[in-house]
Amino acid sequence: MLETNIREQIISLIHHQVVPAVGCTEPMAVALCVARAAELLGSKPEKVRVLLSANILKNAMGVGIPGTGMIGLPIAIALGALIGKSEYQLEVIKELTPKGLEEGKKFIGENRIDIKLKEGITEKLYIEAICEAEEHQSVAIISCSHTNFVYESVDGKVCMDKRGPSGSVAACKGVDLNLQTVWEFATTTPVEEIEFILEAKRYNIRAAAEALKGNYGHCLGKIMDRPLSRGIFGNSIYSHIISKTASACDARMGGALIPVMSNSGSGNQGICATNPVAVFAKENENTREELIRALTLSHLTAIYIKQSLGALSALCGCVVASIGSSCGITYLMGGDYVNVCHAVKNMIANLTGMICDGAKPSCSLKISSGVSTAILSATLSMEGKHVTAAEGIIDDDVDKSILNLTSIGKEAMCNTDDMVLNIMTHKCD
Repeated sequence: MLETNIREQIISLIHHQVVPAVGCTEPMAVALCVARAAELLGSKPEKVRVLLSANILKNAMGVGIPGTGMIGLPIAIALGALIGKSEYQLEVIKELTPKGLEEGKKFIGENRIDIKLKEGITEKLYIEAICEAEEHQSVAIISCSHTNFVYESVDGKVCMDKRGPSGSVAACKGVDLNLQTVWEFATTTPVEEIEFILEAKRYNIRAAAEALKGNYGHCLGKIMDRPLSRGIFGNSIYSHIISKTASACDARMGGALIPVMSNSGSGNQGICATNPVAVFAKENENTREELIRALTLSHLTAIYIKQSLGALSALCGCVVASIGSSCGITYLMGGDYVNVCHAVKNMIANLTGMICDGAKPSCSLKISSGVSTAILSATLSMEGKHVTAAEGIIDDDVDKSILNLTSIGKEAMCNTDDMVLNIMTHKCD
């Protein structure tokens, strides 16, 4: 068992990275930043300007905003300015009412919002909100993670500044992990210390159930449950895992006012790290303790991988979360650490290179691909089969294999990221 202080640090890390969120985390982070700037201003803003990193812009362009029936940043910004409360973090607009929505639409119609790309920054996650009213101006900046405020000012007077030299932001720091530590923590920590992770199951399985009450996104989860799909995919653990994971994603990307438990700043990652594990545990009749440990293994694996990949990248987040869920499912199948390492290598050999082209309803398709691969990788690992160091980017060392994956996503795919954003922003040219 890990030492008490190490366990406490990891538990704190999980609490920080696995949190509730309403809607896609990128537009909600923008709404949060605007809400804080409006609070600093102390009055209803007359104008709001936001300056965003390319990755924030990419992930916020085409996604539904909860409870509005609308997509994109303008309504998120308007609601953040008018009814948002920063104390709610990524649930910033959870008090939305029909009246508030009408006020938000009016705010947009009066051309009070200006959205631009922030130039000259290296941060993948950067949000700067400037609110103005009469002769007053307030500024709030989020960087590095979705709720991490690094700067606040009112009328030029700095209230808080955590930025580094030349306006740069110090890198986010957390507990240094490797897969062995993740495994040991998840499998040996006293269960009462980690049973809080069951909240992720409660949130995300409930989101899947709520999704069936409406027609959200591409309805992939609902379609998987129809007779024709059952005839193709069967009425199996496999099909149930995909449908319940896709359903929660459908609702979230389709703008349902349903909270989910996120992971590393992403609701889809939280769903993908939770629902496959929870569904498998239920249908495989695993114990409560096994479920707790599997969910912990899944979520902490995703957190570990994101430490080197970064909060936002050109690599689809479902790749990371699916690796986590494959580890959790392997554990529920009775696998040991070696089996888990094999599952991770199988995942990396298959899904590396899946691009992120923004948050949108079709994310449920990518999540389904990731979850399908997670189940396949876990099954192969339990049969003693795994991709070896003689193949592609896989290394004998599982942590080096993970680093190979994240290096490709963080560095080699930068040009891909630029091209994706260019395509997305010039469709109407």
